[in-house]
Amino acid sequence: MIDIASCLTVRSVWNSRVQEHPEREFLVFLDNRDGEELRYTYGQFDAQVNQVANMLSGMGIESGDKVAAQLGNSVEFIECFLAVMKLGGVFIPLDCEDTEAEKLYVTSLCDVKLLVENEKFAVGGNCQCHCNRLLVTKEESADSPTYHQLKKLQSTKFSLEPTSTDEDLAEVLFTSGTTSKPKGVMLTQANLVFSGFYVNWELQMDQNDRYFTTMATNRVNFQLSAMMPILTVGGTLILSKKYSASRFWNQVISTKATLVQAMAMIAKTMLRQPVAPNEKQHNVRSVHYFLPITVEEKNQFEQRFAVPLVNNYGTSETLVGSVTDVPQCKAPWPSIGRPGLGYQAKVVTDTGSDAPAGKPGEIWVKGEQGRTLMAGYWKDPQATAAALDAQGWYHTGDWGYVDEHGWMYFLDRQVDLIKRTGENISAAEVEAVIAQCPAVEEVAVVAVTDPIRDEAVKAVVVPKEGMDLDEETILEFCAPRLAKYKIPSVVEFREQLPRGAYGKVLKNLLKGTDNGN
Repeated sequence: MIDIASCLTVRSVWNSRVQEHPEREFLVFLDNRDGEELRYTYGQFDAQVNQVANMLSGMGIESGDKVAAQLGNSVEFIECFLAVMKLGGVFIPLDCEDTEAEKLYVTSLCDVKLLVENEKFAVGGNCQCHCNRLLVTKEESADSPTYHQLKKLQSTKFSLEPTSTDEDLAEVLFTSGTTSKPKGVMLTQANLVFSGFYVNWELQMDQNDRYFTTMATNRVNFQLSAMMPILTVGGTLILSKKYSASRFWNQVISTKATLVQAMAMIAKTMLRQPVAPNEKQHNVRSVHYFLPITVEEKNQFEQRFAVPLVNNYGTSETLVGSVTDVPQCKAPWPSIGRPGLGYQAKVVTDTGSDAPAGKPGEIWVKGEQGRTLMAGYWKDPQATAAALDAQGWYHTGDWGYVDEHGWMYFLDRQVDLIKRTGENISAAEVEAVIAQCPAVEEVAVVAVTDPIRDEAVKAVVVPKEGMDLDEETILEFCAPRLAKYKIPSVVEFREQLPRGAYGKVLKNLLKGTDNGN
């Protein structure tokens, strides 16, 4: 089969862009804390990527080897990503808030050969991962050379020619789901390249575009909806180290961004900022947006900042916003749009039939496994078979409906998933951790509405009889075992959990504040 990503890899796409316009600006990196602004042309950045690739090669990294990175939003993250692609390796990004236990789980499961981590995220003497570790720090070390010490010793030329194909595994990206452990979404070279071309079409991009983002680099929102589209089109990526509501729009204006990536939390917090006289004096033609906000908030945002929101819907498994606003054919808000190029979508009832217009059901997305859909879940064929059926339909577990004109609408998440500030949190994962606390008899975790972060994590705990248990104990137990954003914001204690006729916990009754006793 021949498609748009055939015979292309991230390495070949990057090398083409470097050869075509080495003097064009590739990256602008903004550090809010110290006001640092770093700028690189394609040629300049390629030289640095080559140094990192040579460094990794010297450490024994070869084609097919797994390299994990816990680097947050940084220049080093993009260097490592492209260097691993040049070597034909497999890149495994880690969340900057992952605990040592979470890092140990991923690096062991994936047989990671090297972990590159920022000093802020390293745990020092408590290190449990058995792979080699390379520290990114500004300080030099005589005992154990650091990332930058080794990098500066390397040549800016890279001569190795690994034999990578578009079907090769390029990345394993861990995402929360309905299980107690995160699942590794396998992405091929074709997946990454297709994503770039898809967003180029979706946002009508060209090489003059300057794409501004504050999204976490370890997520698909950044990698597949911002970084890869810039690589495929040859534009400029503008990456901020961290989102700041008070600086965000000023940074958009000062960097002359033409496209901006946002989500509900960003839109809501921007609307809470004082109005500035220059807010409409920008070059932005659209904001690439991820649901949901109200119609009123959407109208306020577009009027205040004089820019339209481009809505879309997708998951890590579908790579990008597979259902999206169609260029030149704006969907009626709050529709998530129609299936984009390379995809089909439908809403299915409990019986497996297509839902009639206006009737809710589960959203299914059809594509090509390893091309427009993930290749599968890492070392989990059972979960892969449950998510991707034989006809190529991915069962999202999300509810929606289609109107009489063919526009799709998102309603709710059917799966036990909590969406907090753009992060997907598995309720089952949090429950599994809290259940290990010696004083806990049972626990249920649910999402509760948060006016800023979309949803917050609430844990409803039943203590063991005769044992004292308070909120502080639960939070202290979670701290070394869960990333900070997964730790409950609300802890409630009850004598028992409400259950239905078959013993299933009735989680819909746990979202209020009534103690239920």
